[in-house]
Amino acid sequence: MAKKKSVKSVKKTVHKPATKKAAAKKAASKKTAPQKTSLKKAAPTKSAVKKAPAATAAAGPAWPRAGAKAPDFTAVAHDGSQVKLSAFKGRPVVLYFYPKDDTPGCTVEACGFRDAHAQFGRHKAVVLGVSPDSPRSHVKFREKFGLPFTLLADENHALAEKFGAWREKSMYGKSYMGVARSTFVIDRAGRIAKVFTAVKPEGHEREVLAAVAALD
Repeated sequence: MAKKKSVKSVKKTVHKPATKKAAAKKAASKKTAPQKTSLKKAAPTKSAVKKAPAATAAAGPAWPRAGAKAPDFTAVAHDGSQVKLSAFKGRPVVLYFYPKDDTPGCTVEACGFRDAHAQFGRHKAVVLGVSPDSPRSHVKFREKFGLPFTLLADENHALAEKFGAWREKSMYGKSYMGVARSTFVIDRAGRIAKVFTAVKPEGHEREVLAAVAALD
C-alpha cells in the first residue's frame, strides 16, 4: 500500500477589520486618557527678570551753579568733630552727597573714592561724603570698607538743602523726600568749580578726579 504523505496544515491568522463601533470606542479612549504633565517648571528667561528701578529725582530747587560761592557750613563728622568748609580754603574740596551707608550703590561710589584717594591726595584735595546717617553708622561704614576720608552726618538734611541735594524723589510711582546723589567740586578759593547731578556710582571717581586735576 502506498504511504499517504502527511500534509501539515498551516494556519494563518486572519485579522478581521475593526468594526466602526470598535474604532469609535478606541478613539474616544485616547481623547479621555489623562496626559502626563512634567513636574519641572521652565526657568525664567533673562528678559523676564527685571531689576528694581533706581529712584529718580523729581524737579526741585535749582542746583548751585559753577562759579558761585559754595555755601559755608559746619557739620558733625563720623568721629564727632566739627568740620567747617572754610577751614579747607586753599585746597580743592570734593563734597559728595549719597543716600545711605552700606547700600549697594553708595558702597560702590565710596569704594571708588577710596581706591582713588592717593590720586586726590596728589592734588591736595579733600574728600567729604555726606548722608543723613548718624556718626555711629558712618563709623561702621568706614571700618567695614576701609574708607580713608571723612563722612559727615547730615541727620536733619540741612547741609543737603543748602546744596539743593534734598529733593523729591520717586520710585514705583511713590514720591518721597531724600538725598539726590550729587557731587560738588569746590576750588581753592571756595567757589563751586563743577556740579555733578544724577550721578552713576560706578566710575564716578574718575570724572571727579579729572575735574579736580583741571584746577591745577
